[in-house]
Amino acid sequence: MSEPGIVVVGSLNADLTVRVPRFPAPGETISGDGFAIVAGGKGANQAAAAGRLGGRVAMIGQVGADANGTLLRDALNASGVDARLVAVDEAAATGVAVITIDANGENEIVLAAGANGTYAPERLAPALGALRAARVVLLQLEIPLATVMRAAAEARSAGAVVVLDPAPAVPIPDQLLALADYVTPNERELAILAGRQPTGDDTTLDDVDAMARTVLERRAQRVLVKLGARGARLVTLDGLQSWPARHVHAVDTTAAGDAFNGALAVALTEGATLDQAVRFATIAASISVTRAGAQPSLPSRTEVDATDV
Repeated sequence: MSEPGIVVVGSLNADLTVRVPRFPAPGETISGDGFAIVAGGKGANQAAAAGRLGGRVAMIGQVGADANGTLLRDALNASGVDARLVAVDEAAATGVAVITIDANGENEIVLAAGANGTYAPERLAPALGALRAARVVLLQLEIPLATVMRAAAEARSAGAVVVLDPAPAVPIPDQLLALADYVTPNERELAILAGRQPTGDDTTLDDVDAMARTVLERRAQRVLVKLGARGARLVTLDGLQSWPARHVHAVDTTAAGDAFNGALAVALTEGATLDQAVRFATIAASISVTRAGAQPSLPSRTEVDATDV
């Protein structure tokens, strides 16, 4: 494979999914169906999304020496991703995500980090050449924060565009925000970055803008908020820009944000303007929510190119 234009540093998980009519209350047992084990993890999902859209992508991360690790690497290869820099921790199990999906397509997720959690900064060493050569680097927060910060610093110093997906929503230092060209939270993640209590998916746009400006005050350069059915909104010190979402029937939202970030990276490496890149990303995300599963839902380039916003 030629030198990757996109490098993803992040998690690889086996997703254990089950569909439920509704989410259970604390202490309640309910029946579900449609159990499946599919390839996932925010890092691997974003790599697979970019690979299916024609990007030249390399994945950097870690799995365990088990069947799930083999499944995840094979899935990346099938999506056109170079998985040679995915390390194997002989002493840890591959990461797992237990995902329940309700009748509206919404999800709740519990993570067991496994080998993702042991991917310490020094384990990046064999991958630094690819990381420094990338045009766009995608990062998330399902591996140790110190590793994410090392990757961001290496990428930024080499001149790459750094896209930070602050998910799952955890406290992060201003230093990491400052290393990112784009921070791409959803509403819940945005609230936590802004030091507020998350209120759900119906935050007013005025509140979205106010929270995004708080994140800018924390040294972020651009805050590109993923608003689900309301589209995407960019907040910078220079102003605001919004993109509408396509109206679709959502079946499973599990990897919608990952589809968005992967598509954004592909468009940016192809020389698209930011407006074009976000439109492209919005289409990819809208297609992904109409299908079940994380990586199984990710669209092809043909599908995205044939779809209008």
